[in-house]
Amino acid sequence: MRAEADLIIARPEGLYCPPGDFYIDPWRPVERAVITHAHSDHARYGSAHYLAHHDSAPILRRRLGADITLQTLAYGETIEHHGVRLSLHPAGHVLGSAQVRLEHGGRVWVASGDYKLEDDGTCAPFEPVRCDTFITESTFGLPIYRWPTQPELFADINAWWRANADAGRASVLYAYALGKAQRLQFGVDASIGPIVAHGAVEPINAIYRAAGVALPPTHYASDPALDKATLGRALVIAPPSAGRTSWMRRFPNPSDAFASGWMKLRGTRRRRGVDRGFVVSDHADWPGLQSAILATGAERVFVTHGSVAVMVRWLCEQGLQAQGFSTEYGDHDEADDASPRADDATDAPEAAESA
Repeated sequence: MRAEADLIIARPEGLYCPPGDFYIDPWRPVERAVITHAHSDHARYGSAHYLAHHDSAPILRRRLGADITLQTLAYGETIEHHGVRLSLHPAGHVLGSAQVRLEHGGRVWVASGDYKLEDDGTCAPFEPVRCDTFITESTFGLPIYRWPTQPELFADINAWWRANADAGRASVLYAYALGKAQRLQFGVDASIGPIVAHGAVEPINAIYRAAGVALPPTHYASDPALDKATLGRALVIAPPSAGRTSWMRRFPNPSDAFASGWMKLRGTRRRRGVDRGFVVSDHADWPGLQSAILATGAERVFVTHGSVAVMVRWLCEQGLQAQGFSTEYGDHDEADDASPRADDATDAPEAAESA
């Protein structure tokens, strides 16, 4: 299925554009890297030159180094490099996340990075981009994965937080520091109690606020204004790794929960040993993947990571040319704390068959 003149091919360093001589989200250091977003599996240290969306810049500099050589674009802004016209378009994943549109020789390819379709209010919402060939993720590419609506999700989280606050128990909600944490803070009812942000979360909060995202006020756990009684009403947003540290001891009799799309699987919550699991993801669910791919009008589709075989099979059933790209995506911040192990995944085929 691969043509000699493909605009993007797989190389050991990552996804490579031969006519443009650059890579998209490479996992090895290269001369020129176009970055779809700042999660660590897509934005890695060591490349000589980076290009990304404006809103990704402060996060990339924080994570890769303040002195990186970084060029930024606005959404829809076009540049030309070695005859390849390149532009970035909203992916709806996290702040600054982008799909990369390439045009050369009358062909249009789009590499989507990671994306979700539902507008969560904390980043530019996903926009389908018409193309001949589309490169998609498939992190949650099984029929079991269908997300609740945002009103349903936050009604559930708020009810849990409110009940804990009434009982004098801190509500500890584990979430990725970039994207997921800000989405949760933006959506909850901040009138229930104070919101405490872990030290890994608060600097990212500051970047989101500087970009114009209206997050509610947050506190560090060490804030002297928060006595024990006040901490007992708090919602605590922390990365999963914080659950294994002494930092947790300052919260009275906490109730804990994990926010992840993997919470759809019974075994994942059981393994985590948390009181609650909330099904929330910054990736598209099964219907979202289907909708996004078909909206591009692409005749060829490459699937980079996740349930690749299932998604490729479904795409071929729709009459499209589809195959997988072998990549090293899928292990961004603390993902090993949330993603299912082999025993958890036994839940998925049963549900997929019944879906």
